[in-house]
Amino acid sequence: MVSTTPATRAPATADPGPLRPPWSARALIAAGLLVAAVAVTWLTFWWIGLSPASLAAGLDDTARLLRRMWPPDLPRAGDVAWMIVETLLIAVAGTGLAALASVPLAFVAARTHSGPRWLRPAARAVVVLTRAVPTLAFAILFVRIFGLGPLAGALAVAVHSVGMIAKLLTDAVEEADPVPAEASRACGAGEVQVAVSTVLPRVFPALAGIVLYRLDINIRASAVLGVVGAGGIGVALQTALGSLNYHRAAGIICVIVVLVLLLELLSVAVRRTVLRPSVRRPTVRRRTASRTGRRDAGAAGRSAGDTTGTAALPAGRAPHDVGWDRGRVLRVAGAVATGVVFLVSLWSLGPDPGRLSGAWPNLRAVLTGMWPPAFSGDLLMAVLESLLMALGAAAVGAACGLVLALLTAVNTTPWRPLSAVVRVLLVVVRGIPDLVYALLFVAALGLGPYAGFLALWISSTALAAKFFADSLEQLDPLPHEALTSVGARRWQAFAAGIWPQFVPSFTGNGLFVADLALRESVVLGIAGAGGVGYLMQESIATLRYDTTAAIVIAIAVVVYAIETLARIARRHLL
Repeated sequence: MVSTTPATRAPATADPGPLRPPWSARALIAAGLLVAAVAVTWLTFWWIGLSPASLAAGLDDTARLLRRMWPPDLPRAGDVAWMIVETLLIAVAGTGLAALASVPLAFVAARTHSGPRWLRPAARAVVVLTRAVPTLAFAILFVRIFGLGPLAGALAVAVHSVGMIAKLLTDAVEEADPVPAEASRACGAGEVQVAVSTVLPRVFPALAGIVLYRLDINIRASAVLGVVGAGGIGVALQTALGSLNYHRAAGIICVIVVLVLLLELLSVAVRRTVLRPSVRRPTVRRRTASRTGRRDAGAAGRSAGDTTGTAALPAGRAPHDVGWDRGRVLRVAGAVATGVVFLVSLWSLGPDPGRLSGAWPNLRAVLTGMWPPAFSGDLLMAVLESLLMALGAAAVGAACGLVLALLTAVNTTPWRPLSAVVRVLLVVVRGIPDLVYALLFVAALGLGPYAGFLALWISSTALAAKFFADSLEQLDPLPHEALTSVGARRWQAFAAGIWPQFVPSFTGNGLFVADLALRESVVLGIAGAGGVGYLMQESIATLRYDTTAAIVIAIAVVVYAIETLARIARRHLL
């Protein structure tokens, strides 16, 4: 007789878990990425002519410019207030339009969509294209079509935001419970009815969180859209720099930094309040009454043959709980206030029919002039320059960010007060938009990729330090504590207890920083900091829309390729 003891029989429901390469293969992947980062960094330094002597000279020129900007000259309070309000209205209008457009787009792009097959790949192509092209690039196009002002900025924010909101909402729709939707289809409901009645209520909390997070990003982006004439406080910054009024430019930069930091704190508080699940703490009497009410209601429903009345109440809810309680009143009031603010923001853009109809000839000229796209050697060299500038800055920024993360993380910092100081410094550095750094370096060092590399270096360092510090603090502390308890030195405990755990997170977060740096390199080029962005702005100014189309296609392909490679590497390492 064959033995069937638990020791010799494999469990029938054994889950092998996600398949990952063995540690040796993961180590080879990480080593290959490290070698590639070093090679790209060396090539970037050679391309832009960066050396210790040129770096010291560039920093000296930048220090002289900063001395010329001191003390800052703040604009009048009324002017500052109006510029801030216009910036916020641009962000709110763009985010609201993007949310309205993203909901149907996400349902069509989801794998659960049962409509025509050609709609899903078309929707996914729209999501990829809008996410790959930066906001400032769309702003240049819309300024050309609709003219100067906040309307172009809001539309640019909306189009670019569709890519992120629709992508994340598509994932939420695909992860929703399919049973209610299948039941609705079995009863004869159409796709629109199924989406509105069964899927949308389940994914609405995720949609609210995505929109709030995107609004935070859009406020930062709206602060610099004025550089290309798309409204907001960036118009005043570009005017001050163009007229060499560096004291006024410093004052406007201070206003932008304070605005971004305050809104970051506000957005965090709002997300915690809106997305925090409500916890009911009923008394014993209330729980007993609820059980009694449900039992009586269930008996009445069964005797009447009714399964849709009070018998269908959710568990934990008594019949008298249904109605306009305080929580529902607050949610409805918040929804109404949000709608009013959105309508006011749309009205502030001035979308009168005459202006929109007058933009049609410009739109037709842009679209007809984009075909066929005109690829050229200069375009490919500009794309290569953006790629090298972004990847090189991300690699150097990751190395510098690792050092700062070791100083700020609770489990690696040598001195707690130093950790607090570095954290505050990183928050301030992250609060300054990348384009502001680029404008300052261009003013100090002149046009070219050198200024863009320095701007991306600073932003990548601050972003990588934040990601790395969060990852270090989430590691298992037991190996480090065990090594420390047996007399290991600090560097020995780190090398053997922390670093092996941290390598996957370090690689994954570093790739994510490189992905963001590549997108930002296009934006910095628009300010004259090298790369393909400068070529794009020049092509639109000279009405060479076929070159513009080729640049947009090249940007989308390169960004999507880097994003795909980063996603594959993270899947094999994390």
